[in-house]
This record gives sequence, C-alpha cells and structure tokens, in this order.
Amino acid sequence: MHAPTDHRSTDPLQRERDHLAASRAALTAMREDVESLDLRDVTGTWVSAAVLQNQIELRIAALADLAHTPLFFGRLDYLHAISEELAEGGSGERFYIGRRHVHDAGGDPMVIDWRAPVSQPFYRASRTAPMDVERRRRFGYTGGELTAYEDENLTDPAETDTASALLAAEIEKPRVGPMRDIVATIQPEQDEIVRADITGTVCVQGAPGTGKTAVGLHRVAYLLYAHRERLARTGTLVIGPNRSFLHYIEQVLPALGELDVAQATVQELVDHVEVRGTDTVEAATVKGDPRMAEVLRRAVRAGISLPTEPCVVVRGSRRWRVPAYELVEIIEELKGREIRYGAAGEALPQRIAHAVLLKMEQSGEAPDDRVQDAVARNTAVKAVVKQCWPPVDPAKLVHRLLTDAEFLAECADGVLDAGEQAALLRSKPGRSLRTAPWTPADAVLVDEAADLVQRTPSLGHVVVDEAQDLSPMQYRAVGRRCSTGSATILGDLAQGTTPWATGSWPEALHHLGKSAAHVEELTTGFRVPEEVIAYASRLLPAIAPGLAPATSIRDTPGALAVEHVADGLTEAVVESCRRALAREGSTGLITADARIPLFAGVLAEAGLPFLDPGTETSSEARLTLVPASLAKGLEYDYVVLDEPAAVVAGEPDERTGLRRLYVALTRAVSGLTVLHSEPLPEQLTR
Repeated sequence: MHAPTDHRSTDPLQRERDHLAASRAALTAMREDVESLDLRDVTGTWVSAAVLQNQIELRIAALADLAHTPLFFGRLDYLHAISEELAEGGSGERFYIGRRHVHDAGGDPMVIDWRAPVSQPFYRASRTAPMDVERRRRFGYTGGELTAYEDENLTDPAETDTASALLAAEIEKPRVGPMRDIVATIQPEQDEIVRADITGTVCVQGAPGTGKTAVGLHRVAYLLYAHRERLARTGTLVIGPNRSFLHYIEQVLPALGELDVAQATVQELVDHVEVRGTDTVEAATVKGDPRMAEVLRRAVRAGISLPTEPCVVVRGSRRWRVPAYELVEIIEELKGREIRYGAAGEALPQRIAHAVLLKMEQSGEAPDDRVQDAVARNTAVKAVVKQCWPPVDPAKLVHRLLTDAEFLAECADGVLDAGEQAALLRSKPGRSLRTAPWTPADAVLVDEAADLVQRTPSLGHVVVDEAQDLSPMQYRAVGRRCSTGSATILGDLAQGTTPWATGSWPEALHHLGKSAAHVEELTTGFRVPEEVIAYASRLLPAIAPGLAPATSIRDTPGALAVEHVADGLTEAVVESCRRALAREGSTGLITADARIPLFAGVLAEAGLPFLDPGTETSSEARLTLVPASLAKGLEYDYVVLDEPAAVVAGEPDERTGLRRLYVALTRAVSGLTVLHSEPLPEQLTR
C-alpha cells in the first residue's frame, strides 16, 4: 500500500523528514508492543517458554532504533500499483527502502526492508531497464538527520545520466569505528551476488575496494530474510582470517537487524588441541597438502585386523558359533563401504549379533530386536570388536603420526616422499598429548581425523572471507561445516600471503567439496582511489599473472604520495601520521611486523595515542598501528605505509612478500603515503 507521508508541509525535504519522524515513532511502538508481551499465561514446558523468551529478546534487540543509522536511505516511486488493493486503480505506489521493515498501527508499511522483492529495483533499475520505476530517490544524512535528497527520473527521456553525489558521499564517508554496512550503496553486480539462490555456492574473486566482504555479509543478511526458518534450524557462520578482522566486521549484521550469526576463525573451528608450537614453512606446507587426507585415512584404519578365531556366544545352555571366515566377510564389507570409522565400529557388533540371530532362527528359535541388542553387548562379541576394530582417538592418532617414523612411513607409503615425511616428524614430541607442541596445521589434521571417525555436523550456510590464504586441508575443514549446505567464498588471489595460498578458485572449490560453485569476479573498486589501485597493480604480473587489474570509479588526484627519506625515516613517518590525523576520519600506520615495537615506542614518545587492529576508533584515538600481517581486510581513510622493502623481507619468499605489500598498499580509502629509505621493490618502479 502507498507509504503514508505527511502532506501538511509544502517543502519536499520537510515532508521526508516528517516521514522519518513518523517511521521512528512507529518503530518505537513496534518495540513497545513486543516488550509488553506477557508470557506468564503461555502454556508449555519450561524449555519452550525459555525458547520463546529468547526469541522475544532477539526481536526486541532487532527493533532497536540506532540514532546514527537512518531508518531509510531511498525511495521508489512505481509507475503502477504493486499492492492488490490498489491494482485496479492503476496508479503507482511509493515505497521507502531501509534496513528493516517498519509498519504503522494499522499494519501498513512505512519502511520496506531492503531485502524484500519490491526493494530490488532500488539496486538494479536503470534507464534502459527501469523495472516499472518512475523515480528513484536517494537520501543524504548528517549525524542521523535527513539533510538532502536527489532524484533519478528513470522514465524521463529528457534527463541524462549523472553521477550520484549522495552515493559518492556515502562511499567516501570517513571511516571511524568498525566496518559499516553498504546497504545504501550496493551496485547491480553486487546485488546479483547478494540475492543469489541459497542452493548454490558462490565464489567471489574481488580486487581491493570492490566490497567483496560487505557483499558476503549482506548475502548472509539476505539469506536469513529469505530463508529464515531453514537457516534458523541449520545455522549460519562467518569465517574470517583472524579475530582483529572479525572485530572489524562484527557490527555490520546487527546494523541490518541480524543478531544470531556465529563468527569464527578457521583455527577456532578446529579447536581440538591446545596450539602451543609453530611449524617450519616446509612442515606447514606438507601438513596443508591434500595428500594428507589419504595419509590420515590410512592411519585411522591402520588398526583394523581380521580375526583368525571364531566368535562363540553363550546364551543360557546354548553356544552360538560365528566362524572366522564369516567375521572376515563382515569386516571386509564394512571396510569397503567407506563409511565413517566410528559408525562402522558401532555397526560391527550389531552385524555379528545379526549373524548369531540367523543361526538361532535356523534352529527354530524366534529372537527379536531385544535379543540382538543383548547379543551385541555380549562379552565375546565386544572382544572381537575391540581386537578387530579398535576405537580411535583423533588427537592420539595424529600425535603418533608425527612422532612415530615407522607408523608414518607405513601410512604415507607412495603418498609422501622421504623428505616430506621427515618434515612432518617432530624434533621434540612432548611427553604427553597435553604438552605436545601442537601447531595450527596439526589442529587441522586432528579435525580431519575426527571427521573420519565421526561425521562433522553441517551448517546451512557458511561465508569464508580472505579464503585465498587457506591450505587445501583448511578448505576441507571448512567444507565439512557446509557439506549439506551452501557457502559464499570471498577472496583475492593477488592477496594470498601464505606459501600455500590458493593458486586458482576451481582448485580451491574442489578441496572445499563445492566444485560446481559459480565464480563471480568484481573488478570495479568503490573504496580505493584509482591512483592508489593503479600503483599497487604494478605488482600483479609478479604475484598473480592471470588476474585482471582492478579499476576504481573514484578519481582522487593527490591520493598517492611516495617519498624517499634518506635520514630520519621514523620521524618522517610520525609527522606523516600527524598530517593524516589533522583530517577527518581514521588513519592506519602499516609497517612490517618486526618494526611494530619500534613504532609503538616512537608513537608513545611523540604523544600520539594508537590502537591495535580491530579496536574501534573514537574521537580520542583515530590512529591504528597495524602489523602488515594483520592488515588484510581492514581499511582506513588514510594510510601511512612504512618501508615497503621491510614488509617484503618479513615473508619467507619474495612472491609472498610482494603479495603482503599489495595488501598494505590497498588499505587506503582517501589517501596513501608511502615512506621509504631502502630501495622500493623493482616492480613498483617500472
């Protein structure tokens, strides 16, 4: 139905402000209605009452009116009626598009959720395909107050295409605090990804500044809107590269009204053992290799043996004998089915018991299921199972693989060569499982072994960001979490900064178990200025030869400054930070990890307060000191990059170092200053 607007004012801007005020009042009333619900008379168990109370609390939180988050950011004026009750009249309808649905006391919509089908033309309508939209209006806000609007008359042939000033202002708005949603600025190619069907997995190759992370998060919000009941049952998970990154993005979904989405790093997913050690690059690379899956499969099944003696079950005065050859047939059949080791171990006593029941029936008895269960628990049957199909503890198994050269050689024969096996063996194994020097890559191996024993539960949808850095074994760990669900994979091959970084998306998707996934490429940047992205793209031939260079819609002259400092580099860096802080927005000082202690001391001495990556900026502290290893996925209005050569040298090989530098060069939204005393990598000087 036509969204109500106060027509008492003749000023169009004031009318829109009146509608905003009325919408806020309606949202408050919606929240108060939920808060006033009385559950004391609701029948049911205490469990159902607790579930209902939790749902109400989530609903109240979702209806929060955030002071600096506009309820609506756009308006669509349709040529024809959408609502059935207005369709016969033939007149158009008007809809305000916002972050959540708001209705008045009569149930009529005042704001339409951006995810609703009727909102889609706000993102996709154009002059060539207006989608029955006569006018698209965008609103501008300052501190939560509606201050401007602009119109696109999509069906007016006299009007020409012009760049949206409000859209540009929203994109370029200074970044203070955590990552913001992009719901008001989603572009058509991004919207296609956001609204892709839940049944398929989507992989997004996105250059810096193309909004791939935001697209992935908005896709989660859209899927929760379109398939809420399904995902409420199966669950949704966002996986990021580190906790700093997750802290940075954690406010996006709540701002869209979605509060119940879990977030984790890959390491937190495989938290079976306490990580206390580190691997050499060679060892970590071998442990991440997909061939380790076969080594572990063999290791899990290494304890299976075939019986040479019959199983004799005594029940009352009768003795029932299952010959050794029958036991062998049962075990060989279970081995050949390739079902989970634990499931097969649980099935084995039942299979032996079934063989006994057949003999009972042949002798004229009529046993039932209770008899079979009793036979399966018989001491003789349990002895056969323990001997032939012994239980497997995943952590103990991996510990043995990494400390027992003979066992490793047996399991890796024909899979890993002698040098690779030697790289896997621990020099100091530790006295026990608890004190063993477990590494991040070891934890992934334990997760693989655990899944071979017992199937990992699957979620409904998983989003993986910065996926290019995952090893094949990590992809397998993620794939287990969405084996019966779907996934959104986000990354940039040029930003792969691990020695085992993804070489191609088809290869990665194969390890994930989603080979049929559709790959989308985003190459148009909205965040990084053209001058900056063009400079960083000089590295692409060396770090990702087949990748198309990104472009940017933002031409910002003077956004890049590259300065050679012969003496006093640290002082020059501090002074550059001061100049950046004199402007509005956030500043990130990115430096090689090894130089972080140096700058922590220098900044403190200079009286410049600074934050750790992922910490929310404030008016008192807008400078973040960022180790190059944690810069991925973060963005700042202004970036000061210290000594590129040190960033490259901090990695185990040149390609990884140049990729790390590419990441650091593409974190700036408004301006980048590169300061160096050592020569720049030759790729940047060409």
